Order: sequence, then structure tokens, then C-alpha cells
Amino acid sequence: MKFNFTGLSSQQVEASRAQYGSNTITTMERETFWDKLLDNFKDPLIIILVVALIITIVLAFLGYAHWYEGVGIALAVVIATFVATWSEHSNESAFQKLLEEASIIQVKTFREGKLGQLNITELVVGDHILLQPGDTIPSDGLLIAGHLEVNEASLTGESEAVHKVSLPEKVKEETATEEHKLFRAALIEDGEAVMRTTAVGDKTRYGETMKEILSAEDRLSPLQEKLVVLGKHIAMFGYIGAVVIFLSFIGNSMFWQPEGGITGYLATHETGLIIQHVLTAMILAIIVIVVAVPEGLPMVIAMVLAMNMKKLLNVKVLVRKLLGIETAGSLTILFSDKTGTLTQGQLAVEEVVMGNGQHHQKLENLPETLRYLIAFALRNNTSAVIDLSDPVLPKMVGADRTDQAMLRFVTPLLKQEQEIDIVEVVPFNSSRKFSATQVQGEKNLTLVKGAAEVLLKNCTHYINADGQAVPLTDKNILDDEMRGLSKRAMRLLAVAVTDMPLKETKELPSSLTLLGIFGLRDALRPTSYSAVKLAKSAGIHVVMITGDAKETAEAIAKDVGLLEGDDQAKILTSTELAALSDDEVKKILPHLYVVSRAFPTDKSRLVKLAKDMNWVVGMTGDGVNDAPAVKNADVGFAMGSGTEMTKESSDIVILDDNFSSITKAVLYGRTLFKSIRKFIVFQLTVGLSAVLVSFCGQFLGFELPLTMTQLLWINIIMDTLAGLAFAGEPALQRYMLEKPTPKDERLINNDMWSAILLNGGIAALMSVIFLTSDFIFELFAGGYPLDSKAAEANFLTAFFAFFVFMHIFNTFNARTQSLNLFENFFENKIFPSVISGIIVIQILLVTFGGNIMRTVGLTFHEWVHVLLLAAILIPIDMLRKKIRNTWFGNPVLAGAKF
Repeated sequence: MKFNFTGLSSQQVEASRAQYGSNTITTMERETFWDKLLDNFKDPLIIILVVALIITIVLAFLGYAHWYEGVGIALAVVIATFVATWSEHSNESAFQKLLEEASIIQVKTFREGKLGQLNITELVVGDHILLQPGDTIPSDGLLIAGHLEVNEASLTGESEAVHKVSLPEKVKEETATEEHKLFRAALIEDGEAVMRTTAVGDKTRYGETMKEILSAEDRLSPLQEKLVVLGKHIAMFGYIGAVVIFLSFIGNSMFWQPEGGITGYLATHETGLIIQHVLTAMILAIIVIVVAVPEGLPMVIAMVLAMNMKKLLNVKVLVRKLLGIETAGSLTILFSDKTGTLTQGQLAVEEVVMGNGQHHQKLENLPETLRYLIAFALRNNTSAVIDLSDPVLPKMVGADRTDQAMLRFVTPLLKQEQEIDIVEVVPFNSSRKFSATQVQGEKNLTLVKGAAEVLLKNCTHYINADGQAVPLTDKNILDDEMRGLSKRAMRLLAVAVTDMPLKETKELPSSLTLLGIFGLRDALRPTSYSAVKLAKSAGIHVVMITGDAKETAEAIAKDVGLLEGDDQAKILTSTELAALSDDEVKKILPHLYVVSRAFPTDKSRLVKLAKDMNWVVGMTGDGVNDAPAVKNADVGFAMGSGTEMTKESSDIVILDDNFSSITKAVLYGRTLFKSIRKFIVFQLTVGLSAVLVSFCGQFLGFELPLTMTQLLWINIIMDTLAGLAFAGEPALQRYMLEKPTPKDERLINNDMWSAILLNGGIAALMSVIFLTSDFIFELFAGGYPLDSKAAEANFLTAFFAFFVFMHIFNTFNARTQSLNLFENFFENKIFPSVISGIIVIQILLVTFGGNIMRTVGLTFHEWVHVLLLAAILIPIDMLRKKIRNTWFGNPVLAGAKF
């Protein structure tokens, strides 16, 4: 079809742009690397560390602290913030690159009397645009010539194409109806036409929806909410502990140890020494605050997020916002699209029924003679122009969705050139409900295709398994099979042939040979059933939201397994949902599985109500209409084939549009959460025991059983490295058998507290025994006189090594809830190397630390004794796990009460 339009002149273009603006959509403001870095410094744990760092630096300048103590804290802050910032910034940059590539759209436009191509952003109001099959409508406008079949699923959610016709010349624009209007982001399926642009950029429907997205408020993820609470509790514990340590140190030094109490102390100590004792108490209190704060936690979160992000990208999941992974692991309810997510997003042949009632799902399962005859009948009874230059994905120009589906079914048998001549054609129309083509040459047949119930009335024979035409004597069998397929929401189409020529009356031939009855629908993805089953086993309530009719939606829901296991399962239409109050919807939401004929407002309402119930809400989407709900959900999943707006609104982009990829994001999210909990158990055990030892040591004759530098090594360097070890924990499928972590559940649960308090308490108790036992002192005196400084130095070195290795052994306890400490040990490739590295560094520090670390070298036998004593926490924790499993159930298995 040829169109001749002059289009706008250069002057008219400039005038229009000045008056109405350009065709650029306002997008979300991009955070720079430095913006993201500053935002990460607002983390409550980082803030506590920064305060401790400032105090340490001030004391170092005054000469009351060592420079390397400040360096240790600064290193923890820098690693944690820069790793998180770099990971998120680089991933966002990759996402922006994808968007930029997708937005380079060339539009066929008439200007200055010529048809040329312009970038989509250069369009202005008044431009005349040529639209052809496959084009995405670049702006809002009116159809002024030609006609189109337009897929507006990205705007409305309806998958059926909408017929659009041109606006009659004498009709005013103001009176134009929907059949004349075109909207940005819709897809042209068929036809050819010219539209005149009436709105561009932010003034299009697409642009108006984007404004709603930009106005939506960001929300904290469940992990962030838990970390805020944890940060406050840890800070309070640290502050109280610091005050107690300060007062006990001062009390012990000034009141309890000196003869005559405070009076005797003041009489025997100079002012400078008194100030030194007060400053020592202050520094020790600051160190306690640092010890109490798990400064490795922000870094381990950043590392686990970054590592899982890369793993997910390999399985077609692009994480735009790193905490989106963790939120996915906490999902309570997931509102999912049907089309393109649970289904393949295109009509396909799912069943073929032969004349004897036999069913076949695949072309190759049909008898050879029959499948070749079906391919011939379909290839030559279509108005489509077929290009087989790519035999795997042939192009079908002019074919409607049904024709495309039928032709795809027989693609392997299609031939480019056919040795036939077309004698007569009867095109399909809604009154006849069939199309027919009479051919001669390679075969002399009349090929018929149409509504199954219409063709079946005139079928007298069918092709059997031997490829022979035999009488069709019992049509009741086929009627029953057709009813069964209809209940599964399939569109039924029959294909038949006959030797009879077509009549001029274009009537359906009276004696047809049935080749098959084809059941077509938007087919389920092969992985959908298992993926939905996996999501349900993970405690995620999946609700399918679709624009399809209730019957179709119900059939898909049954096939995909949504309704299994719930006798109260409910399926509602949008109208039925709208008739319910918010309280009524909340009451039935746990049993709601399908919303059909849904509108965008239904999605937004359901997200809001589920969040009001304190559920962690996920929403999938691909169209413009989905973007607000995707943005407002706790975690928004955009489909890779979806609109730019929806991707912009999302936390995670599912690049392959596959529901099973969402379950992978959930699995990695749960792995992340468990890795964080493992690290917290380990770190707080270290912190608790270190604080108790620092407190008790003063009353046991040791002013500082662990020096400030040693405490910083234990807390910052070792914990940071241990954090790296936990970052590589494998994603285990058994995590998907557990229920989601409730939004209001504490980050530290009862099982974790039992591990922290028991192991931390035992570590502190063993430390006290180590420090007070004459036998142990003699064991580690190094052969020096027991009352010598050398013996004390050797003994305190052994204690430092003992304390560190006690917690190195505890990493094996913390990394698994199982009694088998080596469960999936080698699947975490980082853990063995990091723990080995910590061991090597500890040995080097003990051997060569000197005055900085207050250490001397130990002998081989002394090292053996240190390691044997340090292993005490392994049997202690195994006993704890055994008692827990007996009394409360094994948390490794589903259904544990702990």
C-alpha cells in the first residue's frame, strides 16, 4: 500500500517542538557513583564505625592510641562501602546500557515531501508516521490512512489484537473514538497505515504513567529494616558495655586494688599516671564499642550480593538493585502475569486429535503420511507470505496469530517452493468460519481449515494411523474430546481435505476427510508447573493476574498447578474483586489464586492490601500498565521483553521472561539471608567473648589480657576475612522447602541466640580458666622462671593464639546448622582458602608480631597444646545442636519449631 504525505517542513518542526516539546520521556534521576557511596555511608553500622574511627584518630593525635588502630577501622569502612557501591553502580551501568540500546528506535516519518527515518526522540506533534507490522508505536496519535491490527497488551494487558481504522476525513479530531487512536508502546501486528502525532514525550499516556512511577516512594527492604533494629540494639549493647568496662577499670584501678581505696590511690599516684589510667579506660571502652559492632557485616552483605548477582546473571536474572535479591528471598506473595511468564506468550498447537480420538502433542508423533498431508494443507491454505531463509524461525508476513501457530507447528516440513497452482480460494470470514483453497499440480485437492464444529459436520472420512482414508462412523467420540479441550481453554481448529472442487457459491464441500482437530492456546512454558510447585513449597502464595476470560484463566491455573492443595481456592474477575471491600479482600487473599479480566488498578490495589497485611510482596510485569504496581511492590520483577518503563520501575529484570527464573532469584535471596545470619552468629560470638574477657581480665590480675591491637585484629581483620568466607556459601535447594522469613521476625532468632550465648559464654569461661589455671601457666611458661616477665609474655602470647583459634574452629560450627560440619564444604570454594589464610596470618602475627602485637614465638609443642584446647567449641556446639534437634526439631528439615 502506498501513501503520499508531504509532512512537516523544517520550520513547522521547530515551531511544534517549541510549543509541544520533544518526544523524550522523563526517566528516573540517575545516582552517580559518589551519590551511591554517600548513601551507603548512611548505613547504621557504618555510622557507628565512623564515630569510632573519629575518636580513635583524635586519640592517636594526642598520643594515647596507635595509628594502626585507626587504619584497621578505616579499612573495614572503606571495604564495606566501596564494594557495595561499586557492585550496584556497575550493575546499574550495565542496565542503562541495555536500555540505551533498546531505545535506539528509528521511525519512518514523512517530512518535506519525503519518507525518511528519524530517531524516536526527534518526533514532534503533527508528524506523519508510517506504521508497518513489527513496529512499536512511537507516540500517541490518530490513524489517518490505512488500517491496523494493534497489540495493546503492554498498555492494557489484553493479549488479543485490537482493530484500528483511519479517521474519516470529515470527522473532527475531538470526536475520534478509540478505534482511531493509537498509543505509544503498542505493537503493530498486521496492516499498514499512517498516523498523525497528537502527543509526544511526557504528554503521552506512556509518559503520564511514568510520572506516577517517579512519584512513588522508595521503601526499605526487609533486610534493611532488620539491620536498622539490629544496629540500634548492638549500639545500645556497645554503649552500655563501654560504660561498664570504663567504670570497672577505673573502680578496679582506683578503689579496689590500692591499699586504702581511692585515698591510698591518690596518695601514691602522680597526676600524669592518673590521667593515663583514665585514658586507658576510655580507649578500652572505645575498643569495646568497636568489638560489639559487627563491622564485617556491611562488607559481607555487599560481597554476597555482588557474588550472587553474577551467578544470577548467568541464569538470565539481572539484579538492578542489590537488596532486591534479599527481598526476593523473603517473598510471601507473588502476583504474576500469565502471558509470557507462566505461558510462552504466543498461540501454539498443544493437542492434535485424530479421527479415531487419539491425542498427540508433537508433530513427530503423528503418522508420517498424515503429518506430511497436514503440512501441505496448512502451507497452501493461507494468505501468509512465508520466508524460509531461516528454516528454524521462518518469517510469516500477513499471517494472523492462529495461522502463525499452525504454521509453526509444521515448520520442519514446510517447503519454500510448491509445485502447485491455485485454482480457487475461499477466504475466511466470521459467517462462514472456514477458509478453503483448491490446488492442482503436486496434489489435486481442496484444502479446508476452520472452526472444528463447522467442519466436523461435513467430515465423512479421516486418515488413520496407516495413512489411509477410512469412514468416520462415530463423531460422538470427537465431540467428547472437543469438549475436553474446550474446558482447558483451547481454541479448536479442524483441517480437512477433499477431492471435490470448490463451488461458485463458496459453500463448504459436503464430503471432507478429516486430518485432525487442533487445540490451540497460549501454551504453558515447559518449566512453569515445576516452578509454581517449587514456589508453593517455599511458602510463596502465587496469584495469577490476567486480562483473559475467567474460563481461560481457570484452565491455565489448573494446568500450572496453582489450585492444587486448597479446597477454598478462589478465582475472581475484576468486577467481582471490585465489589469486595478492602477487608473482604484481605480475608480471602490467602485463598485467592486467579484474577481474570484484570485492570492495572487491580494490581496496584492488591499490592497495597498485601503490604497492609505485613506480607513481603512481589509483582511481575512487562507492560506500561504494570509499572506502578511493579514499583510499589517490595520487589518488582520486570520481564526482559517488557517496556523500558517497567524495567525502570523494577528491582530485578527476568531476561528470559521465565517464571522459573523468579524462583532462582528467591533461592539466591534465601542463601544471602542465611549467609548473613551465619556471619552474625560467628561475629557476635567473638564480640561477646572478647567483651567478657576484657571485663573479667582486670579482676584476674591482667590489666589487658587482650591488648587493644589484638582486639582490633580479632574484631576487624579476622571478622572481615571470615565474612568473605561466609560470602561464598552455596545455594541449596532445601532452602526452597522452608517457609519465608516473616517481615517482623528478628534478624537473630532463638537458634542463633542459643549459639551466640552458649559458645560466647563457653569461650569466655575457657578464657578465664586459661588465665587463672596454674597448670596452664606452667604449660606455656616457655621454660622461663614462673615469676619472670618472659614467662608472662609467653603465656599471654599462648592465650592470644588460643582465643583466636577457638573462634577459627567456631567458623565450622557457624557455617552449618547440621551436625555434619563438612556439609557442602567444598561447594563454598572461598571458605577453605580464607580460613587457611586466617590461620597463616595468625601464626605469622604470633611469631613476628613483637611489641606491636605483644607476642613472642611459640614452640611446636606449645602450638599443639593451643590447638587442642582451642577445639573445645566444636564438641560444645555439636552437643547444643543435638539437644536442639531432639527437643525442637532439626532446622535443616522442614517443620522445625525453633
